[in-house]
Amino acid sequence: MSFDDFDDGPIWNEHQWESHLNEIEKRSEQLRRFITSDPKGNTPRWVILLEESLDELDAVEAFIEEELLLDEAYFPEDEDDWEDDDDEWDDDDFFFQDDNFPFSDDDDDDDFDYGEEWKELSEDFTFSDYGSIENLIVYKDARNFAVDVLKWAETIPANLQTKQVHEFVSSVLKITAKLAGGYSFGFEQDVLGGNIAYTKKALTSANEALDYLQTMKREPFIVKAVYSKFHSRLFEIRNEIGIYVQELRERFDLGLE
Repeated sequence: MSFDDFDDGPIWNEHQWESHLNEIEKRSEQLRRFITSDPKGNTPRWVILLEESLDELDAVEAFIEEELLLDEAYFPEDEDDWEDDDDEWDDDDFFFQDDNFPFSDDDDDDDFDYGEEWKELSEDFTFSDYGSIENLIVYKDARNFAVDVLKWAETIPANLQTKQVHEFVSSVLKITAKLAGGYSFGFEQDVLGGNIAYTKKALTSANEALDYLQTMKREPFIVKAVYSKFHSRLFEIRNEIGIYVQELRERFDLGLE
């Protein structure tokens, strides 16, 4: 995502960003129904993505990119657009935008300093605009967990795929998407609040996934060993995100001193 237009304006904190992102989510739900092949929501999105993907990892990354696309559609292109939140977005414009995402292979060279590519490979630059999300441990852990959850969900007979199963899988996928969304903001002071707000949404999704998992504890489609492993990994990911949020907050506070 590109946020150059914030350079001259006041710096938003995480709460101001959170309010704006909540409004974006409301609008993106309308667009989601418009562009998906199942507008009535009869089939969970993760099921459709699995059918359209090569494997589970491909489905996870497709979900992440789709979520980022939906949110990106409601970020204005210039500063004047921020002053009028009542303007309606033209859904047709969505299909003609040239966007950058963490998984894009055709990034604009102007957005990346020549000769700095090596920094993407170094963990030392993970928390900078030159780093790569692939070096963010909590993101890798969440993505690997999402892949394993999809593999498990595929083994459940259709008649046993309850609402709790679908909500659990969706919440797990949202963890990775929100972490990627936050990382795409970068770590500069003027957009760090947005990074924090997105990452907090990943934390919320992790807590929701834990709640759904616990409601399925005694269901016949999840054996004790699988439940214990999922719970342990998800609990650890939730804690890692919590620590990550605190680290981002400390970084934001230091920048204001």
